[in-house]
Amino acid sequence: MKVEFARKPVLRGERVVLRPFAPGDAAVIARIVEDPEVRRFTGGGDVRFDADELERIYADRITADDRLDLAVLDRVTGELVGEVVLNEWDERNRSCNFRTLIGPGGRDRGLGTEATRLLVEHGFKTLNLHRIHLYVYAFNPRARRVYEKAGFTAEGVDRDALWHDGVWVDAVRMSILEHECR
Repeated sequence: MKVEFARKPVLRGERVVLRPFAPGDAAVIARIVEDPEVRRFTGGGDVRFDADELERIYADRITADDRLDLAVLDRVTGELVGEVVLNEWDERNRSCNFRTLIGPGGRDRGLGTEATRLLVEHGFKTLNLHRIHLYVYAFNPRARRVYEKAGFTAEGVDRDALWHDGVWVDAVRMSILEHECR
């Protein structure tokens, strides 16, 4: 069965709305990805994007048929606070990678947890995925707690996966299977 990534849904929770990216969102994402905490926890390092490049990237994601990128909006304020993504589609194994980033305006209020749950549920119930996996760096326990609350289970460790600030950092591989989705 072919997964329908070209159809970009709007998913509503109690705290967040997930919606397709729109023109102009790249400027907000540009500010979010420059946040030191976002850069650290995503392994961003020295990678930088200029405004035009981000506009092109997000314009492409609006129409991409091999991945699903959704903007995370705070339902109360309407503020764009981050993104959630299903990518690296493996058709044969009905599997995708999951990644997210939440900027300073969306932290510590359960928005990332709800956004993760909404997209994972959509992946299993609508896209017919069997497995969703991710990596989380060992120095990011907050993200790991979010993933565990959403039902992800640690599978193993990629030792010394990231060189960061003069030290090696492990990456924990986690996944959730369709029958484990709450």
